Amino acid sequence: MKKELSFVMSIIPILALIIAAGSSIFIWKAGMHIPLIIGVIVAAVIAIICGWSWREVEKMMVNGVSRALPAVFILLIIGIIVGTWIASGVIPTMIYYGLSIIEPSLFVPLVALITGIVSITLGSSFTSIATVGLAFMAIGEGLGFAPGLVAGAVISGAYFGDKLSPFSDTTNIAPAMAETDLFSHIKHMLWDTIPAFVISIVLYWFVGNSAVAHHTADTGEIDLIIKGLESVFVIHPLLLLMPVFTIFLMMKRIPAIPALTIVALLGAVLAVLVQGVSVSSIVQVMTSGFSVDSGVATVDSLLNRGGLMSMLATIGLLVIATSLGGVLEETGSFEVLTRRMIENVRSTGTLISTTILSTFVVAFASGAQFLAIILPARTFVKTYKEKGIDTKNLSRCVEAAGTVGINLVPWSVPVIFAVSILGVSPGEFIPYAFFAFLVPLINIIFGFTGWTITKKNYSDESEIKTKGEMSL
Repeated sequence: MKKELSFVMSIIPILALIIAAGSSIFIWKAGMHIPLIIGVIVAAVIAIICGWSWREVEKMMVNGVSRALPAVFILLIIGIIVGTWIASGVIPTMIYYGLSIIEPSLFVPLVALITGIVSITLGSSFTSIATVGLAFMAIGEGLGFAPGLVAGAVISGAYFGDKLSPFSDTTNIAPAMAETDLFSHIKHMLWDTIPAFVISIVLYWFVGNSAVAHHTADTGEIDLIIKGLESVFVIHPLLLLMPVFTIFLMMKRIPAIPALTIVALLGAVLAVLVQGVSVSSIVQVMTSGFSVDSGVATVDSLLNRGGLMSMLATIGLLVIATSLGGVLEETGSFEVLTRRMIENVRSTGTLISTTILSTFVVAFASGAQFLAIILPARTFVKTYKEKGIDTKNLSRCVEAAGTVGINLVPWSVPVIFAVSILGVSPGEFIPYAFFAFLVPLINIIFGFTGWTITKKNYSDESEIKTKGEMSL
């Protein structure tokens, strides 16, 4: 007979994961796959102790992983895009012109701003990181900026755009789970997103100028990179139309997987037609990534990447994380934890901060954005309605922590993806991901001050629903 998990039993898998993750990151230096497997094992053992059979636990894991399949396909295609966009000369052209025209004193804030604009139009933080973000990393290295600083600016811009874009999957999921509408949700998010991003831009300007003051870019190194690019690729401004075409596809609301597939294949066609790459070579690039020996170490280290195979480690992490999330959700572990948190809610401020805290708990436990948004939103929606607080406040909170704040979790899927694309460790860029710190903090401030917290009377809605049911 199955019994309900106690608070202690519910939190044990999360504590096991956090302890194993801390040990792996700071002592073993072995990544997050084994800590997540440890979390799955502990969660499965507790489920079996509480009365579930192994077959039931296995089904929970399968159900959890099944939710991640669209993301798996997107990650595979993004790996192909990175490879074909490098082989076709699109990313090298972006790097070439960026090194030629960008002013160092404005570089870091421009990274966040331009990545943000691209992310809003694409509706995808992953795609913007893998394209313009990768180009900015190369430009930043050429200009002498710390990789962690540039990566932090890329991530801030990418998730600013992802958060506000009506094309983003997380931006659509949050209001659906919180029972509000998309455009009310986006409009309400302007209150936390715009101030957080403006403050981030200012901080990047100060930090960037400080870096310029202490380290002048080596023009010889920049010239070497430019010559290295010219020696390997045909550089032409028309290649910049590729990112423009990608934005056009997204704005036409073509579904993500078909749109990204088209972009990947067009990159392959350009590689053959413009760069003279053979068909067999481009298939190898799509599979294993781009590889070249230009004679310039910086160019080689920046551009030898991409391919479907490069995403397998990230996909493995996603599969394990969502299987853990499936067990924790279906055994009621998350519900027990959030229920304990809800019991301590006494004011609007504690409700907002508890919502954000519970979202971070799911983020730390699973590392998955969708779970970090869906589970707290579903759990708290009734409480918000009972307290007369518009559920668009709930959708804003779960986006703040689940879409953006999750980038503070070193083993989360977004962070591991950024590491695989940008080549920078979490410890290097998380301190510079200013936007990820500011958005949850601003929401907590709003909760305790009452600023921007919208009220709504849901009793009329309940009465209408009751009358409708009686009439049936």
